[in-house]
Amino acid sequence: MSALRGIGASAGVGIGVVLKYEDAPPTYTPHAVEDVVAERQRLDAALARFREETEQLAKRMDETGADGAILRGHIAMVDDPFLREQLQNELEGGSCAEQALATVCDLFISIFSGADDELTKQRAADVADIKTHVLKLLLGVKSVDLKALPENTVLLVEELTPSMTAALDRPHVAAILTEKGGKTSHSAILSRALKIPAVLSIPGALSALENGETVIVDGETGEVFPAPDAALRAQYTEKRQQLREKAAREEAFRGKPTQTADGDPRKVYANIGTPADIDAVLAGDAEGVGLFRTEFLFLDRTAAPDEDEQFDAYQKVALAMRGKEVIIRTLDVGGDKAIPYLGMKREENPFLGFRAVRYCLAHEALYRTQLRAILRASAFGNVCIMIPLVTSLSELLRVRALVGELQAELRAENVAFDENIRIGVMIETPAACLIADLLAKHADFFSIGTNDLTGYIMAADRGNADVGYLYTVYHPAVLRAIQHIIASARQAGIPCGMCGEAAADETLIPLLVAFGLEEFSVNPASALSTRARIAEQSAARCKLIAAGALQLTTAEEVEQYLRREARQNRACGRGVKSEE
Repeated sequence: MSALRGIGASAGVGIGVVLKYEDAPPTYTPHAVEDVVAERQRLDAALARFREETEQLAKRMDETGADGAILRGHIAMVDDPFLREQLQNELEGGSCAEQALATVCDLFISIFSGADDELTKQRAADVADIKTHVLKLLLGVKSVDLKALPENTVLLVEELTPSMTAALDRPHVAAILTEKGGKTSHSAILSRALKIPAVLSIPGALSALENGETVIVDGETGEVFPAPDAALRAQYTEKRQQLREKAAREEAFRGKPTQTADGDPRKVYANIGTPADIDAVLAGDAEGVGLFRTEFLFLDRTAAPDEDEQFDAYQKVALAMRGKEVIIRTLDVGGDKAIPYLGMKREENPFLGFRAVRYCLAHEALYRTQLRAILRASAFGNVCIMIPLVTSLSELLRVRALVGELQAELRAENVAFDENIRIGVMIETPAACLIADLLAKHADFFSIGTNDLTGYIMAADRGNADVGYLYTVYHPAVLRAIQHIIASARQAGIPCGMCGEAAADETLIPLLVAFGLEEFSVNPASALSTRARIAEQSAARCKLIAAGALQLTTAEEVEQYLRREARQNRACGRGVKSEE
């Protein structure tokens, strides 16, 4: 059989025997109830048991060196006041506990699944995990035990859930394969934290592979090789050893400052969505938070969080980072992040519509509340404000004026804040790119959002399979835009970072170093590997690679060229080891 292909979600090589995990979803018969109090007590007992079991799984993750915060996030979800209110409403309407739970969870699953943003969409899997777990508790159904697996198990499931990942018999799991799931899902994040090779979204994997079949799994390339011969086994056994040695070299950079082979200082930051993610930032040894996506604070609710609630979230992150920079992006609502209670109109093309800073400036009361909360939190750490989807200098100036008014208010109220708080711009539109020199005169920093920037420059929706081939950061137009943005920032004397997925791309790092990018903000799990890759780069080599790449005319040529350079770098052993 030829190789199967999916999404390489957790790097590494696994060689083992397939074990299919096919756990049928719990079933129940909806029925009306008369004793609402008794039904509420039954649901409360199941939720209490859910909290207890989930906390045990979270502690198990902590003990293995991974981050239990994701699972504790599940506990926070079931304790959310809006969710509890909706459950109570369903019970009072006569629904049984199972139906009430399913109805409310399905509501959230529908909201999250409808988003085009991958991070938001993946939250649907978390809610589905909670729903299944609590339903089993209500019905007295036991889950398949994953705590005692045969040695060298390659676990094959339809979709991996965080609770399933946490329960795994880690020492005996060689790899994970799924038919569903994305690279940014919490299960993928946990797989990377546990250092289990994983390939997700393999079409037809459950029918293509058999229990007991030997396979090789390449979590980097997303390839799965059934029934490998002796030569292929030897090849991948060697690759597995090389990857283990690479991981050990990367771990040696923990606690070390980020710098190139020439000693040129850079920074590796992390992207987060909620305060719960800060544990992963610290575990990954990131040097700051390059992107705090505040829209996640506005989800799962019937009304916007008030000033104090937002302040608590921002303050928690600022304090946890102990003076390290925390860049808070103001509400990036609209586009793929529709929030029902904000009353946003349905748009034919929401990505070109009333979103982000456009929406916030038109809803000044909402924006003032968020900016006041950020300003108050700035008294407790190194907090910065970042404005998303800027397309004109007037937007930046209006936000600056608004911040100035709020600072005056806080002074009058004797409320502390950072008088020198920095305000930056997220460069993610062609307009912002083309006027980067003008924006740089009034911004304190730039951060390049490569995900949207690529889509807007290429006029391609990454979720549209018909034009997906156009959505690539390797396209010469995108690379030239990035180079221009960084050059504009450097000329104005302000720092420039990057918080899109490209910041952690090993093949792009030489170009970004050559262009002068100062801050790489990545997934927390990628912080050490990104620091290690930066440490391998010398100015001379990066300039040569950049010069070669910028002369190529197609995205395919650029990608092949950069990947070839990366392979040669690894083969020649040019990695610079950290000093002991």
